[in-house]
Amino acid sequence: MENGASTKWRFEENKDYNYNSNTNTKTAATLTVRALLNTLLDNLNQNDTRPVIPLGHGDPSAFPCFRTTSVAVDAIVDAVRSAYYNSYSPTVGILPARRAIADYLNRHLPYKLSPDDVYLTLGCTQAIEVTVSVLARPGANILLPRPGYPYYEAHAKHSHLEVRHFDLLPEKGWEVDLDAVEALADENTLALVIINPGNPCGNVYSYQHLQKIAETARKLGIMVIADEVYAHLSFGNNPFVPMGVFGSIAPVFTLGSISKRWIVPGWRLGWIVTSDPNGIFQKLGIVDSIKDSLNISSDPATFIQGAVPQILENTKEDFFSKTLDILRETADICYDRIKEIPCITCPNKPDGSMFLMVKLNTSLLEDISDDMEFALKLSKEESVIVLPGIAVGMKNWLRVTFAIEPTALEDGLGRIKAFYNRHAKKQ
Repeated sequence: MENGASTKWRFEENKDYNYNSNTNTKTAATLTVRALLNTLLDNLNQNDTRPVIPLGHGDPSAFPCFRTTSVAVDAIVDAVRSAYYNSYSPTVGILPARRAIADYLNRHLPYKLSPDDVYLTLGCTQAIEVTVSVLARPGANILLPRPGYPYYEAHAKHSHLEVRHFDLLPEKGWEVDLDAVEALADENTLALVIINPGNPCGNVYSYQHLQKIAETARKLGIMVIADEVYAHLSFGNNPFVPMGVFGSIAPVFTLGSISKRWIVPGWRLGWIVTSDPNGIFQKLGIVDSIKDSLNISSDPATFIQGAVPQILENTKEDFFSKTLDILRETADICYDRIKEIPCITCPNKPDGSMFLMVKLNTSLLEDISDDMEFALKLSKEESVIVLPGIAVGMKNWLRVTFAIEPTALEDGLGRIKAFYNRHAKKQ
C-alpha cells in the first residue's frame, strides 16, 4: 500500500501561528495571552501540592465570592426551557437581545441607539475580529495602545493591516499620549483603539480625556474603537464614561459583552455597537461590511441571546455593588502587598477593571534576565501564574490580576515575595 512517502504534498503549517525556530521569535498570534498562559501552566511543578494561584488572567468565575447573579442563571434556564431559542439566529442577532442591549447602553448616552446599531458576537474576541476585518485594506494602518490587549495586533496581522503603537503614560494614570497619536497617523490611518476601563493597566479615563481623544480622532479623520468589555467595573476616583458619549464628535465602535460585569466569560455573548448619531458609518458602507463579515462567521448560541433581555433588565444593583466592593478590596490588597516586594513596582493604584501593571527591576535579581524568565521560574517554583509584559507590549513589566478570592491573593503575593527573597542579589 502506498504510504505517501514519494508524494510532494502541497500543504504545510501556517507560519503565522507557530514558533519560528530559525529566528527564535514568536509571531503576534503566539504571543497572545492564552498562548503565554498555557506555556506557564505547562511549566508548573507537578510535585507541588499547593494550589495554583492564577494571577495571570481575568476570569474570577471559579471563586465563590465572584459567582454571577441568580437572575442570569434563571434567565438561561428560562430561555432553554421555553424552546423558543433552538433555531439558528439571524446574522446580526435576535431582535429582543439587540433591543435590550441598545436600551441598556442608552441609560448613559445623550442620544438614543436603536436595535439596528447593535450586532451580537461570540464574546468580545469575535467583536475584535470582525472590527479588524471590516477595516482592513491594502496599505492601511491602525493605532493600538502600548500596553494593550494583544488580540488586536494578532487579528490585524492576519488581516494584513499595519499596526502602529502609541504609548499609554504611566505618570499620567496611563492616559493616551495624544501627541504620539497625531505623530503616528497619516492618510492611511483608519482608527485608534482605546480600552476603558483599562486592560492591562487598571485605569479609568476621565470625561475630559475621553473628549480629547474624540477631538483628536475628528481632527485626524479616523474612528475610535472603544473596547468597553470592563464597562462599569470602576471603583476608584473616576466614574466610567462610555466613549459613545462623544459619538457626535467622532464615530465610535463600542465593543462590549456580559462576560466581565456579570462574571460569565464562558457564555460568550458580546457586541459591536455603532455609536454614531451622525450616520457616518452608514454613509461610508461600514454597516454593510459588518453584516458581510458576520454572514461568514459563527453566532452566539441562540438561547444565550434569548436570555439577554432578562439578564440586562432584571439584575439588581446590589449584585454590581458587591462585585465592586470585592474588587476594591482586592485591588487595595494587591497594591499594598506589592510595595513589600522590592523587584516590582506599581506606578498607579488601579481604579477599575481587574488588573494592574507592575514594572520588573531585573537588576535586583541574581539569575533572572527578563519578564518571561521571571514568570517561568515563578510558575515552576511557587505555582503562581502572572502574565509577562511582552504579551501586552511592555518588556520587563508584568500584568497581575486582583480579581480572585482575597485569601488566595494574599497567598499568591506572599509566594512572590518569597520568590524574590530567594532570587535577590546578595549585597
